[in-house]
Amino acid sequence: MTIPTTERIARLNDRCRQGLDPSARIMVTRNCLARLSGEGEGIAEVLAQAELLAAVRRYAFKPGDGPERDFGAFDLQDQRILFKIDLYDPGLVKIALNGSFC
Repeated sequence: MTIPTTERIARLNDRCRQGLDPSARIMVTRNCLARLSGEGEGIAEVLAQAELLAAVRRYAFKPGDGPERDFGAFDLQDQRILFKIDLYDPGLVKIALNGSFC
């Protein structure tokens, strides 16, 4: 049985989001960290980033969120958080599987 491309992408996105892909690169904007850490630096930023990543990993997709499970939105510390996963496969000549370009 062949897995449909959309489901394959969704599974790869899940692995990234759940921290199971050692080749994944995670980017968090400075503005997001500053809002969550109360403009703090050092340990406050580290704790804010850990809380953010834990919330993304716990995120439960809803049926209307799309089949690739590559985007989500939730509230954390009274801040609206948006996350996006762009799947990139270097074997596909620098074209992301979900249509985004890296």
